[in-house]
Amino acid sequence: MESLKERVEKYLQRARPLFSKLRKTDGAGAEKVYDSAMRYYSDAEHFYKKGEHANALAALEYAEGWMDAGKEMGFLE
Repeated sequence: MESLKERVEKYLQRARPLFSKLRKTDGAGAEKVYDSAMRYYSDAEHFYKKGEHANALAALEYAEGWMDAGKEMGFLE
């Protein structure tokens, strides 16, 4: 059975290219959505490095949620 650490590590590996290429549009609200997504992503990396894998997973899921919502609303590409 895969450990939480291994799950988070795989999730981060898949997310890194997505967040490194994430760009905001010129739409109103784009800055807020982009900032929120990137802050949660940064938190996920931070928690992972500290060995707080449950917190890393939660932060990464929030980051992905902001990213998906931002793309859907046209704030992110």
